[in-house]
Amino acid sequence: MASAESRKLTTLECPGQILLVEDDGEVREALSAQLQSEGYGVVEAKSGNEALELVQRTPFDVVLTDVQMPGLNGIELLKHIAPLQPCPVTIVMTGYGPSSGAEAVKAGAHDFLEKPIPPEVLTATVASALRVKRLRNENVELRRTVRGQFGVGSLISQSEVMKDVLRLVTCVADSDSTVLLLGESGTGKELLAQTVHFNSPRRRGPLVPVNCGAIPEALLESELFGHEKGAFTGAIATRIGRFELAARGTIFLDEIGDLSPPLQVKILRVLQERTFERVGGTRTLKSEARVIAATNQDLEELVATKRFREDLFYRLNVVPILVPPLRQRTGDIPLLLDHFVQQLNERRGSFLSGCSPEALSLLSAYQWPGNVRELANLVERIAILKRSGFIEPEDLPDKIRRTGHSPSLSVSPAIPVGGMDLGQVMEEFENRLILEALERTNWVKSKAAQLLQINRTTLIEKLKRKSLAEAVAQRQGFASPSKF
Repeated sequence: MASAESRKLTTLECPGQILLVEDDGEVREALSAQLQSEGYGVVEAKSGNEALELVQRTPFDVVLTDVQMPGLNGIELLKHIAPLQPCPVTIVMTGYGPSSGAEAVKAGAHDFLEKPIPPEVLTATVASALRVKRLRNENVELRRTVRGQFGVGSLISQSEVMKDVLRLVTCVADSDSTVLLLGESGTGKELLAQTVHFNSPRRRGPLVPVNCGAIPEALLESELFGHEKGAFTGAIATRIGRFELAARGTIFLDEIGDLSPPLQVKILRVLQERTFERVGGTRTLKSEARVIAATNQDLEELVATKRFREDLFYRLNVVPILVPPLRQRTGDIPLLLDHFVQQLNERRGSFLSGCSPEALSLLSAYQWPGNVRELANLVERIAILKRSGFIEPEDLPDKIRRTGHSPSLSVSPAIPVGGMDLGQVMEEFENRLILEALERTNWVKSKAAQLLQINRTTLIEKLKRKSLAEAVAQRQGFASPSKF
């Protein structure tokens, strides 16, 4: 058996450190050989007492232990391991049937394996345990890093619209209510989700993100709820889903508008009843995670077109927070620029001094379709290419430089001799702009509102107030404006 210290020195680059506790020498040797062949660092212990001494001296990622051993048995070992910080993920092995394994899971084990253990099942179960361990480590590190960073007062903004958002974040953080973050891509919805979590009573629990639009639909259900061994081809071991991983913490469902109808039903059940089942499972599990969802889509429009369940929308829309696009808070651009410049100077070793007034004027006039993320990427590109000095107009892309050279508006001198009603002229001009925006977006109100840089609800109110509802209803094929 290799000592803990010598084994640790030779496995610094391995994917995980495993403490293998097994009193049967042949079984221990076979399991150790398999795990080492897969690149893991393995330290062996013949008894629970020996394992306890090792785990108190050396941090392990996973403890794989037999249940029935002389002296300190596997269940007792688990109870001694549980208070350790950092705490390894534990897997128990048993030859005494599922009841013994279930007892171990109640005592805090991540999973249990019945002997004899097929190699592929051992591989999958250890990989699952390491996934849980990595998530724990990431959350511990994130908590350490963001203790000050995600204080509500530390968010970078001086605009009034963002102050309203931050007031809502402050109010909702202390509750367990579901939060729905709405806004265009790149506006910082994930940052706000992190801020809500790390200022909530759940801050010591994990924050588990899921991008519902990035995971294939066939895999997303298993990713969210987990699956049981044998649930489908390739399910060689039980896997815990994100809702279970987020217990006593927060699950962040990004791009919630991309969920398929069947998954919408399952998420609705979790929100209504706080329960779910793993794929292929019959045991009902309790959901203890707080839900924060986000989308860049207009969910009301999706509900109206039957692409999103109305009942799910209302379950998610408990506390909606609309995150404004960067073009509506251009006063934040100088602050964000300074922040990104300082960040990149530290991270990349660049020596940018800031932004010239001419360049800042161009940046403030630009519409920023990619929002804050686009600004961050631009500063990073300049830091790589320029390395030092002030950001000047020539450092900016053509599309941003062109914003400073818009043709001047021509003003017609033809004012009637008797004068004119400026209010009526402005009203007609606004009406033409609204109808043009609707024409250009194929009469989709959410897209027209985005083109006009106003809220969808504001556009609808204007249409109702301006007697334009009749024209829009006829264009969309409705019999009367009442259905508009």
